[in-house]
Amino acid sequence: MEAKTVVLAYSGGLDTSFCIKYLSQEKGMKVHALTVNTGGFDESELASMEKRAFELGAVSFKAVDAVPDYYQKCIRFLIYGNVLRNNTYPLSVSAERVFQAMEVAKYAEIIGADAVAHGSTGAGNDQVRFDLAFHVLGKSLEIITPIRDMQLSRQEEVEYLKKNGFEWSESKGKYSINQGIWGTSVGGAETLTSHQSLPEEAYPSPLKREDSEEISLEFSKGELTGVNGQSFSTPTEAIEYVAEKAKDFAIGRDIHVGDTIIGIKGRVGFEAAAPLIIIKAHHLLEKHTLTKWQQYWKGQLAEWYGMLLHEGQLLDPVMRNIETFMEDTQDNVSGTVFVKLHPYRFELLGIKSENDLMNSAFGHYGEKNQGWSGEDVKGFTKILGIQHKIHHFVNSESSSL
Repeated sequence: MEAKTVVLAYSGGLDTSFCIKYLSQEKGMKVHALTVNTGGFDESELASMEKRAFELGAVSFKAVDAVPDYYQKCIRFLIYGNVLRNNTYPLSVSAERVFQAMEVAKYAEIIGADAVAHGSTGAGNDQVRFDLAFHVLGKSLEIITPIRDMQLSRQEEVEYLKKNGFEWSESKGKYSINQGIWGTSVGGAETLTSHQSLPEEAYPSPLKREDSEEISLEFSKGELTGVNGQSFSTPTEAIEYVAEKAKDFAIGRDIHVGDTIIGIKGRVGFEAAAPLIIIKAHHLLEKHTLTKWQQYWKGQLAEWYGMLLHEGQLLDPVMRNIETFMEDTQDNVSGTVFVKLHPYRFELLGIKSENDLMNSAFGHYGEKNQGWSGEDVKGFTKILGIQHKIHHFVNSESSSL
C-alpha cells in the first residue's frame, strides 16, 4: 500500500516537531512540512527549521511568506476597526491562524496530498481555527491531529523525541512563544493561574531605554504609510519600523483573559507594541475625522468582526460585508498622530489633519461659536425635550424620579 501523504502546518516548536517524527516513523506517512510565515521568522530561523524538519523525518520542507496577504486581507481591517479583544488583546495569534491553515490547504491541493495535520491540543482555540479552515477549503482532506487525539503532555512529547534520538532542550519549553508581525503571545505556568503575572524574562523584548522619545505616525485613508517623516513602500514595513522603535521601551505587554471558542476561560500574555500604538493612534485620528454616527456604527461592526475572526470565522461571507463598510469609513482618516514613548507605556499627544472636524471656523468647544446663536440653542433644547416632557406629564404619578 502506498504511503499516505500529509501536509503538516509546521511551526518548528515541540508539538509540530513531535508530529513529524510520530507521523513519519510510527504511521509511515510522507510528511511535507509547510511553514507559513506571518512575520515571526527570519531567514536564519527558517534555515534552522528546515534542517530540523529533515532530521525528524520530513520528506520536504517549504516556507511561504504570507505577510502581504495577511496584511491586505486582515490586519488593515483590524486597524480600521481599532479591534482589541475584550478591549485588551490585538488578536496577535487569533488573526494569523486562519491564514496559516489556508496556505496549508492550498499546498495540499497543489501536491495532491491525502491529508493535512496540525499540532494543536484539545484545550484551546487553534484546533477549531485549523479544523474549520480545512473543512471549508480542504475538499475532503483527512485532518490528522496527534497531540489532540493522544492527549499528550509536553513532557511526554520531549521523552518520545529523546527516545528516538532527538534531544529537545527543556529550556525551550519553559515559555510558549508565538511571534508574528501583529504581536507575540507568551504562555507559561503563570498564565494557567488567575493571579500570577509573567516575569520580566518571559517577554522577548527586555527594557533597554528609560528615557522617552516622540514619534509621528502618518496615516493615509486609515493605513499607516509613514513614521517620523519617512515613507515606506508597504504598510507592513511601517509596522515593523514602529515595532523596532518601541521594543527597547518594553511597550505593549499585558495579559488577556477571554472566552475560548469551546467555552472555557483562557489567559495568555502578549507583547504587541506596534499593534497597540498603531490602533490607539488610528483611533485618535478617527475621533477627529469621523462623525459621531460613523464612529458608533463602525465600533459595533468592528466588535463583531473581531469576535468572528477570533473564532476562526474569517471565511464567512459576512466578513466581506463588514470589511466593505469599514474600508468605506476611512476616506477621510488621513493625517499625522504624535506619540510619546516611555518605559512600558506610551501617550498620544495629538493629531494634525486637513480633515480635522475640530475646525475653528465653527467655534471652540466651551468658549465661543460661529455656527449658531444662543437663541438657536434655546429653541433646539425646547424641541429636544418635548418627548421627555410628554412622558413625564402622562406618567407623573408612576415616575420614579
